[in-house]
Amino acid sequence: MHKFAATACAVAVMGGMALSGSPAVAQSDTFVSIGTGGVTGVYYPTGGAIQRLVNRGRGEHGIRVAVESTGGSVFNLNAIRQGELDMGVAQSDQQYNAFNGVGPFEEQGPFEELRAVFSLHGEPFTVVARADSGIETFEDLPGHRVNIGNPGSGQRATMERLMELYGWTEDDFSQVSELQSSEQSQALCDNNVDAIVFTVGHPNGSIQEATTTCEAVLVPVAGELIDGLVEENPYYAYTVIPGGMYENNPEDVRTFGPKATLVTSADLGNEVVYTVVSAVFDNLDDFRRLHPAFSTLNPEEMVRDGLSAPLHDGAAEYFREHDLID
Repeated sequence: MHKFAATACAVAVMGGMALSGSPAVAQSDTFVSIGTGGVTGVYYPTGGAIQRLVNRGRGEHGIRVAVESTGGSVFNLNAIRQGELDMGVAQSDQQYNAFNGVGPFEEQGPFEELRAVFSLHGEPFTVVARADSGIETFEDLPGHRVNIGNPGSGQRATMERLMELYGWTEDDFSQVSELQSSEQSQALCDNNVDAIVFTVGHPNGSIQEATTTCEAVLVPVAGELIDGLVEENPYYAYTVIPGGMYENNPEDVRTFGPKATLVTSADLGNEVVYTVVSAVFDNLDDFRRLHPAFSTLNPEEMVRDGLSAPLHDGAAEYFREHDLID
């Protein structure tokens, strides 16, 4: 656990509570850092929602959560492994990759101390294209200007896996960019790229910006290769982005994706993890209201879906007490 009362990033993103330098901070408070993602995605408000629920009970348990905006899933998993973060939000496929030492974690080897806490919303892999680009399916991307996501993000890791699946390299695109999620929509509407990719919960503010400002369109990601990918990997599932959710996109769009999950390491104390889990699950109705992506969460799925690493003992203790696991 990190005792960093005065770091610049330790600022509350929800509930109007400034953590950095606050005179209300007690010396005995235990600080827990949660890595999220870009400020325009769902990971950042996810961390903020957890922070809000934990921190409102800090007078009783002495635990104070601080949220950090980061590069995303891969960054968070590496930072937890290196002891730079206590907890983090990560895609379920990247949780699997980190625990098993494959994909972007092959060089480091298996992260055997990685522990799952619970899963959250689904994260469809989402491709958004300019309406004048001629891109109608995922297979149409070669030959175009494509933002493949910033290094360290889950969407970049997913895009690289799909490129490998389709036998593409960066040379197959006329131009490749590595913009962060907060920069993508403006680049699309400024005609600097033809297509962008997100792995994100919906509705998403950046995608709303692109579809309203420059009439961008959502592109389906489906077909035989994707069928095989979903069938072979239980952390993926097909999903549909409903028609009408975004302006100028009246039809359902089929794609696939992982789940967002909260993860930590075995080094984080059982009582801390138990407290975080309790704050969310004891107040799940409140949690669901904090973001539209949380509206369909149910506890049975949250303790089961997308969890490739072993459950942290503190989380398992809570789930057993409430008959959510055996």
